[in-house]
Formats: sequence, C-alpha cells, structure tokens
Amino acid sequence: MPRFDDSLDSPPDHGQPRHVLTPSSLNRLVRDLLGDALPLVWIEGELSNVARPASGHVYFTLKDSGAQVRCAMFRMKAATLRFRPVDGMQVMLRARVGLYEPRGEFQLVAEHMEPSGEGALQRAFEQLKARLNAEGLFEASRKRALPPYARRIGVITSATGAAVRDVLSVLSRRWPLAQVDVLPVPVQGREAPPAIVAMLGKAAASARYDVLLLTRGGGSLEDLWAFNEEAVARAIHASAVPVVSAVGHEIDFSIADFVADLRAPTPSAAAELLVPDAVAVNRHLHQLQQRLAALQLGRLQAQAQRVDQLLVRLQAQRPQARLRRDRERLAHLHGRLLAVLREQGLHRRTRLDRLHARLLARHPRQQLPLLQRRLAEQDLRLRRAIAQLLERRRTQLRHDARALHAVSPLATLERGYAIVFDTDGKVLRSAAHVPAGTPLRARLADGELSLRVSDD
Repeated sequence: MPRFDDSLDSPPDHGQPRHVLTPSSLNRLVRDLLGDALPLVWIEGELSNVARPASGHVYFTLKDSGAQVRCAMFRMKAATLRFRPVDGMQVMLRARVGLYEPRGEFQLVAEHMEPSGEGALQRAFEQLKARLNAEGLFEASRKRALPPYARRIGVITSATGAAVRDVLSVLSRRWPLAQVDVLPVPVQGREAPPAIVAMLGKAAASARYDVLLLTRGGGSLEDLWAFNEEAVARAIHASAVPVVSAVGHEIDFSIADFVADLRAPTPSAAAELLVPDAVAVNRHLHQLQQRLAALQLGRLQAQAQRVDQLLVRLQAQRPQARLRRDRERLAHLHGRLLAVLREQGLHRRTRLDRLHARLLARHPRQQLPLLQRRLAEQDLRLRRAIAQLLERRRTQLRHDARALHAVSPLATLERGYAIVFDTDGKVLRSAAHVPAGTPLRARLADGELSLRVSDD
C-alpha cells in the first residue's frame, strides 16, 4: 500500500524521488483506509432526497441538524425492506463507510435499514396494511363462509405452544367428530414466515382440509411479526381453502387477520367458530326428533279419523239402502218425465193450431182476389204516370223549340236578311278583297240566289 511521505510538505529535494498519486489512486487509497477503519457502522438520521430508479436501487441522503451524508442501498438489500422509505422518516442504518471513486464523494452503502425510535415496527405494519388494502386483499366480497360442519381441520401453529393445546381442547369438547391435524411451523423468528407460507401451500394443495386455522398465542409486536409479513399475507390470499386467523390476544391485530376469511380474537374463540357445539346440536336433534314424533302421531290420528269417516260412509252405502234410494229417485224422475211430456204435447198442439190458422190465411184462394185488386190499382197508377210524363215532355219540347227558333239564323232571314257565301261555301263577312265578277250565293228565308259582283 502506498504511504505518505512527509518530505512532500517540505521544499523539493532534487536528490530524493517524488511519490506522485493520480486522482484514481488517491480515491482508492482513501476508500481502502475508510473500509479498514470503519468496516460496518450503525448510524441514525432523517431521510431526504429518496429516489428509487427502475434499477431497484435506493439512493438517499441521511442527515441531522448539523450534517448530511449521501447513501445508497442496492437492489438485493432493498428488496428485504419491510417498509417504504420516504422523505422525513427517521431511520437506523447498518452501513459500510466508503468513497465513490469516480467522483471522489464520501458515501455510505447500506446493508440494513429499519425505522428508528418507538413505533418503528408499527409504522412498517401500517405501510404494509395500506398497500395490501389498496390491492384489494382485504375486500369483504372475496372472503368465503366457513363450512357449517367441518370434518377435517388443519391447525397451522407451533406444536409446543399453549395455543395448540387450547384449540385441541375446545375442538375435542365441542365437536369430537372433527378430525384435527396439527401442522407444526415456527411462529416466531426469521424462519417462521417461509415455513408458514410453505405449510399453507402444502395444506391447500393436499385438498384434505375443509378449513385451515392459522394461530399462535400472545406476545409483543415483534414476537407476532411473522404474521405481518407480506409473503404470509399473500399465501393466505392465494389459499384455495378457507383460512381462519387467530393471532395473539383479542387486542392484537395482524396483517394475517385482515387477509384471512375470518378473524378470531383468540385461539380458543377460533376453535369455537370452526365447529358447532355438540351439546347444542344434540339438543336441537332431540327437539327435531320430538317434533317428528308429534307430526307422525298427528298424521296417524288424522288417518284414523279418515278411516272412521270412510267406515260410516261405507255403512251408508249398503246395497239395500242404495237400491231403495235409487227406486225413489227413479219414481221421482218418472213423474217429472210424464209431466214434461204432457207439457210438451200441449205446447206442440197449440203451436200446430196457430200454424194451421196462418196457413189457411195464406191459401191462394184467399190471396188471389187481393192480388187482382192490387194489380188493377198498379196498372191504373202506371197509366196515369205515363200520361203525365208524356204531357210534361211535350210541354218541355214546345218550350225548347221556341227557344231554339228564337236564336236560329232562319228567324233572322225571315225578317228580310240574307247570308252571302263564296264559291267555297264560306260566309262573307266583309266586301273588301272581293273582286268584280266573283260569283256568290245568297241564302234567303225561302231559298237561294246566284249573284255576281259588278264594278258599279
């Protein structure tokens, strides 16, 4: 490794060789010195200028009231974050101190980041809850109803915890018919989330269980954190089998509670929700049995009453009684028939007499004189009508002849006028353009005259 030479600060000595550094070698030297002196440090401060480019890296500045330092967190480490870094957030970093050689800038390369101070885990919880809720994982419409009588139940929990004992005790007391399988997983620590995710997938893929119970006993927020992991939430959401979540005490809420199809306040309460109470079911069955017996007894009594009624009807339908009633009915019908026949005969005789009288009234001997009189009257009326019509037509003809004669040219000729025609038979209306010697004809009232135009 190059070393600093104090002689560089003194005036040049032409007898000694110079140790000259380039910017690259100097930055590399400083980087190695910082890495050797401060391999990993914990540092707390406020985030600002947070940037997340498409590469997946996170770049930001960590500052306090008196200074700031540029930081970078590369993609592999950034993918493990349980929260989303934003400007103004107070965080703690575990980072390597180094130097960005191309620009000679001092920086921190973060290996781990967590919210600092009280409530850091709670803030991470709220951020994940808000994000999953925005994606629709908590929607009530996607939650499925539990089977009313679960036959096989898978309990995903620690095999040695108090929660599994409480669950098994309640299930065996309330519904011994259910087959319960304990699916052991760690419920705390780093190995818990992947184990829970794997068990959820395996249980759902087996198609063995009607419902799954994910549970553990109470503890701090950090103790329960395995049930706040995003991977666990998405595994519950993807499960083909309904999932009940019962994590911690009644006041504890986890992300698993919000994603599950049903949240129970405690493991014991979850067991009570999963199966019915055998005592209550037995009581209900006994009540149904009593109701069935009462219904059967009622139906038997009703059938017995109907048999008694049919017996009474059968006795009333004995052949002797039926024959007597039939004779009486036949005699009654015979009397009614005779009365109807008598009435119909009388009615028909009356109608026949009326029709006979009408026929006699319409006999030809009765109609002929009347028709002859009507014919004579019609002939007289016709002759009179013809005579009157002829007289009206003669009068009209005389009137039309006088009117026609009044406008006839012949009537004008009778008053001493004449009509002059040329040789073509055309009427001359003017003496102009008629040369001398032209032959003409003149029509008078009693004949025609031949004329010739002279010069005089």
